[in-house]
Amino acid sequence: MMHSKMLTAQPLAALLRKEIRMTVSRRSMLKASVAAAALPTILTAPLFGANAPSNRINMALIGCGGMGTGNARRQMGKPGVRFIAGCDVDSSHAKRAKDMFNKQYKTKDTKTYSDYREVAARKDIDAVILATPDHWHALVGIECAQAGMDIYGEKPLTRYLGEGRALVDAVEGAGCIWQTGSWQRSMSQFHRAAELVRNGRIGKITNVEVGLPTGKNSVVSAAVQSVPKNLDYNAWVGPAKFLPYRAKQVHFDWRWVLAYGGGQLLDWIGHHGDIAHWGLGLENTGPVSVKPLMVTYPTGGLWDAPIHYKCECTYKNGMKMIVGD
Repeated sequence: MMHSKMLTAQPLAALLRKEIRMTVSRRSMLKASVAAAALPTILTAPLFGANAPSNRINMALIGCGGMGTGNARRQMGKPGVRFIAGCDVDSSHAKRAKDMFNKQYKTKDTKTYSDYREVAARKDIDAVILATPDHWHALVGIECAQAGMDIYGEKPLTRYLGEGRALVDAVEGAGCIWQTGSWQRSMSQFHRAAELVRNGRIGKITNVEVGLPTGKNSVVSAAVQSVPKNLDYNAWVGPAKFLPYRAKQVHFDWRWVLAYGGGQLLDWIGHHGDIAHWGLGLENTGPVSVKPLMVTYPTGGLWDAPIHYKCECTYKNGMKMIVGD
């Protein structure tokens, strides 16, 4: 029997190094050839080498909350990477990102936006970190992909299968790079476990259990509150179902509200479910049927994502996977 468990994440930087190298090799050729035509007669050393302008990846952060800021913080000190823009519908989050980038680069040039389309319209941005709530992943990702930007996107890919298909098609059509934040694949423990299973060291697998965290039982009042001045709440809700504003349904806690997130199941299946598929060699497929076995919802309060849940996934080869808390 194969089990997943939670482990401590290594820095996100390891995940993006390969992407950055790939992006540099693709973009620096074009940039270098254009720059060569305008080179002055006397050339200085900073124009060459790893820190040359042609090798720099200009990045933007879309979704400047805790996860997005943490992701960006791990990247902004890397050679060849520079954040030049931040975007968030909460002006306090956008300002925090701006101050962080300006301090890092000793500048006042970082631009901030409340509309992601303004970021996508910029021709000088090569890549973005997408760390919005789940219900915005598809629209923001598609817009940035169609603009030719490479994207590091937080999991899950999207909330719904149709959105995911549209996003994949957009990325493939644009020929850009997408990396989902499934950092567990960069950890030696998960790599070793998948290697052993894929090489038959524990025998034939017929049943798998994927354990995810227990959901959050809401004790938060559902009373409607006034929207703070720093938040454009209509823009935050965007394409999702509109619910009157409550502070504990935005920012981090949106994931416990089914209008905007999918509870612990959607929050963690992209990690542990991915590792199970990796070990089983099922990365390019999925179950042919999914049968719910059990679900328990909160009985009161604001949050409505399941507290306890379990389902059975059946695959084409007859193998069954139980997913639940």
